[in-house]
Amino acid sequence: MPLRMRVHDREPISAALRRFKKLLERSGLQKEMRKRKHYEKPCELRRRKKLRKIMAIRKANGRGAMVG
Repeated sequence: MPLRMRVHDREPISAALRRFKKLLERSGLQKEMRKRKHYEKPCELRRRKKLRKIMAIRKANGRGAMVG
């Protein structure tokens, strides 16, 4: 998936860089690169998924009580 960004004539480099970073973040490319940097075993994926679910339940309940 190619990303394209035009830099305007009188646009400062800092503004162009900020726009580029936002573009990367919105495209999901940065997240995908971090995910593929190291191999993660399937059991680790399941564990992280379970922990995310538990943390979401805790957050919804509004307290830090242990769940399941």
